[in-house]
Amino acid sequence: MNRRSAIRNMTSVAAGVTLATASRSLAQEELYRAKNGRIRQSVVPWCFKPMPFAELTKHAVAVGLSSVELCPPSEWPRLKALGLTCAIASSHGFAKGFAHPEEQPECIEKLRTVIDAASEFGCPNVITFSGFARGLTKEDGLKNMVEGFKKILPYAEEKKVTLCLEMLNSRVDVEMKGHPDYLADDIDYAVEVCKQIGSERMKVLFDIYHVQIMNGDVISRIKQHAPYIGHVHTAGVPGRGEIDDTQEINYPPIMQALVNVGYTGFVGQEFIPMRDPVQSLAQSVRICDV
Repeated sequence: MNRRSAIRNMTSVAAGVTLATASRSLAQEELYRAKNGRIRQSVVPWCFKPMPFAELTKHAVAVGLSSVELCPPSEWPRLKALGLTCAIASSHGFAKGFAHPEEQPECIEKLRTVIDAASEFGCPNVITFSGFARGLTKEDGLKNMVEGFKKILPYAEEKKVTLCLEMLNSRVDVEMKGHPDYLADDIDYAVEVCKQIGSERMKVLFDIYHVQIMNGDVISRIKQHAPYIGHVHTAGVPGRGEIDDTQEINYPPIMQALVNVGYTGFVGQEFIPMRDPVQSLAQSVRICDV
């Protein structure tokens, strides 16, 4: 073998090794499985549609998630069979809520039914909402919510289920997954509802995506409001895509902040995949697995 042939062969081998290494790296990214256990992770099905629910649950197991959340109780036996739980249950939706007294009876009836199912299954949380302002002042909405939630909190306390009031952003338009006119659009405001109620079974759903858009200072607010955080959601800003370095939030330090304040609840992945959904899910699990 002459020198030129030897160099050509060495170059081919090196290229092959590089390609093989890249392929293994991609496979590891796709198949990454949560291993550190300091952040219990979950996934929200709606943003992975049209992927069938059964398929998503299998991917959840493969990447080491503990939960698939915000799915109906009819799906919970499937979760149990796979060793998964439901970290937080759906309830009355955000179109109606506790800010308007006339909407409270319907919301309370729905919550009572879901609380029963959650208590029986072992689902720790049920989501709830303020609803839209529709001309209501923040002060009146706060007063109405406190009075309304106090009507259902004794039942939640009895059943050992926590209600989580979700703060949603009102700045970004509907096409960009915002909620214009949503009343509880400020994390400090949502926490104030919990403070005035004064129950261990009333907390906030700290959605990092919405908090970043409306408030910023995510880590500072985690430290400030730690006792009132019952559940956490993720997504990239702007656009609600992957939580990687294509967007502005630095997720690993935020996850570390949750660990540092003693948060033991779940972190639900609620981003909308902009590329291969399984690869994106595995990547998000790795990013949050601090």
